Amino acid sequence: MISEWIGQWLVLLTALAVVFVPGLLVGAGLRLRGLALWALAPVGSTLVIAVLAIVFGALRIPWSPLWAIVGCLVVAALGWLAGIGLGPRRPRPPRDRRRSWLLIAGLAIGIALTVARFVVYVHDPRAISQTNDAVFHLNALRYILDTGSASSLHVSGVIGGSGFYPAAWHGLASLVAMISGCQIPVAANMITLVIVGAVWPVGMAWFAREVTGGSDVVAGVAAALSASLWAFPMLMVEWGVLYPYTLSLALLPAAAAVVVAAPRWAAGAGPVTGTPRSAVLTVVLSIASLGALALSQPASILSWAVVAVAFFTWWAIPRVRGRGGRRGAVLIASLLAAWLAFVLAWVVLTRSTTGAHWPPFRGKLRAALDIVWNGQVMLPAAVGVSILMVIGLVVAVRRPRLRWLATTWLVFSLLYYASAAIGQPLVRRYLLGAWYADPYRFAALAPLTVVPLAAIGVVAVATWAVGILSRRRARAALAFAGAWSLTGVTVLMVVAFAVRPMIMMPNVTEDRFDSTSRYTMTDFLSPDERLLLERLPQTTPPGARVIGNPSTGMAFGYMLSGRDVYPRTWQPPQGAQWAVLAAGLRDAGTDPAVCTALAAFGSPGYVVDFGPGEATPGRYVMPGFSGLAGQPGFELVDHEGDASLWRITACAT
Repeated sequence: MISEWIGQWLVLLTALAVVFVPGLLVGAGLRLRGLALWALAPVGSTLVIAVLAIVFGALRIPWSPLWAIVGCLVVAALGWLAGIGLGPRRPRPPRDRRRSWLLIAGLAIGIALTVARFVVYVHDPRAISQTNDAVFHLNALRYILDTGSASSLHVSGVIGGSGFYPAAWHGLASLVAMISGCQIPVAANMITLVIVGAVWPVGMAWFAREVTGGSDVVAGVAAALSASLWAFPMLMVEWGVLYPYTLSLALLPAAAAVVVAAPRWAAGAGPVTGTPRSAVLTVVLSIASLGALALSQPASILSWAVVAVAFFTWWAIPRVRGRGGRRGAVLIASLLAAWLAFVLAWVVLTRSTTGAHWPPFRGKLRAALDIVWNGQVMLPAAVGVSILMVIGLVVAVRRPRLRWLATTWLVFSLLYYASAAIGQPLVRRYLLGAWYADPYRFAALAPLTVVPLAAIGVVAVATWAVGILSRRRARAALAFAGAWSLTGVTVLMVVAFAVRPMIMMPNVTEDRFDSTSRYTMTDFLSPDERLLLERLPQTTPPGARVIGNPSTGMAFGYMLSGRDVYPRTWQPPQGAQWAVLAAGLRDAGTDPAVCTALAAFGSPGYVVDFGPGEATPGRYVMPGFSGLAGQPGFELVDHEGDASLWRITACAT
């Protein structure tokens, strides 16, 4: 297993470059540096690449590595020109080297453990997530390679759709595939590895540092703890698979940190000097963050807004009380405007989706306990992290400048609680609809606040203990406490990984857990079926359309072969003509209605027989696409084990 991943080192480097380099170039021009620069680099890269894809699509410029590089260089030059207006960088303040090393060590631990969990679960870099959503996302990558457009306005064309679909992840992954020349599943897995293993820990470290006013100790512990909760990032690697939502959540800590950093930057602790320049930089970075989230997965805009409104409200309340006259009125008006924008955004994004798809599955008490023990969606309780989180909550409530973090945790917890335990249709549609009322998505949102709270908790306990047991000066005591905190956290997480390196995906609708990794299971697409689909370029002529039951995994055929395999998503078309095929395609030689139905779908000349399918959620039984052996009007072309490809001769003219 390890050798296969090491063999893809060039693809991994390509993915790292695609995710970080464009943002680093632009961010450096805007005077960012250090942890802020590295945390915001993926935000900038995502926005730049996704916007370039839209612009190139509108101008009919082909999506290619060369044009993407040219576009990134142009944007980077604009960033450096804008940086001239921001003035020189503020001199770097002196930092405690011991605390800086704690931050670096925390990042190394968080990255290493997250990567290890990802590699163990996915197993092989060529593996395909055998989930419904993976069919669309991987086929969309093939569509980008075929059409030369990664635009969010065009990518839904892979399934014959039109309009906006957030395609930032697809733009990043397609560049990895084109630059490295790797297979599409490898590109998807490597870009996801970078997102969960690098973007998330670095972003969480900066977010925790800004939450605590610049503490490298808490930032280092938070970076290590970013690998402690299965709810994110690993749950999103299993569920769905939700590649775009995973990207948006990994970007969320850095996007939220921009808001939290604004007062410190305005007070002179930012990358540039002067309150006006800091304000301009904050606004630019906030807009860029919102753009990156919107082009990744728009629901995360609301998550960002919860953080922003909670922070601004708690920041403004004491200032409104302490100021009268015009300044007080301006603050009140700004606060009201922020809340109004928040409510409007919630309404708009909720109404823009197809609504609540998931029913409640948990009793009210058990849902509340899930939140307290961080065992959402039936995941095993994270007892250690939960105890530290509660301590962090106590600290946050007692410190006025941290109460917004406790408030944000409460809001995210209530959203999960509603998705898990409240069945009222209006609540599910208008409160939870932007996330499709999906409890997995809300579970994945929890670590954004749980991790920094737990980091605050563990450092608070360690500092208290060191203060009692030693006579070290305050600064030295904090560094000493941080070192012990990081050591303890690391030992516990390494032991947890050794005991249970993989947690199988819980299925809340069926009250069971997966029996194996969704990247190694074979009940959707077996190895034989994959081999047969990969051979389609040799067994079918160019331009030939291949049809079959998409819920058997044959819909991966377009991605694997580049041939016109239909349908290109796991869900079959609706209507009477497809019903004829689903029930009786095998009777094409004796039933003229079958050929009429085939004509409605482009008169495909080939059909794959991967069995009749199955009657489980998201799967369909279609006996018409199976049992073709011996049927008149079909000619065997290829087979691998029980999987077979047939030429449809019954409808030939």
